[in-house]
Amino acid sequence: MTTPNTNNQLILTPNLDDTDGFYNRLIDLHRHGDEQLSQKINARLILTLANHIGNNDILQQALDIAAPTEESNNA
Repeated sequence: MTTPNTNNQLILTPNLDDTDGFYNRLIDLHRHGDEQLSQKINARLILTLANHIGNNDILQQALDIAAPTEESNNA
């Protein structure tokens, strides 16, 4: 069950009803395209979800988590 977010904090615990189903649909979306098409799909998906979230504090938290770190650069 999904949890509504009312406190301006990014939800980091599992919050999808069907994690595997979503992952499979995401992979299928990318399956038949090249790298350029895949990047366009990712950009559209990110901007669509950012618009849905609509809260700059939460979006900044997500950007901070996604930003490369020295540890992730060495992985």
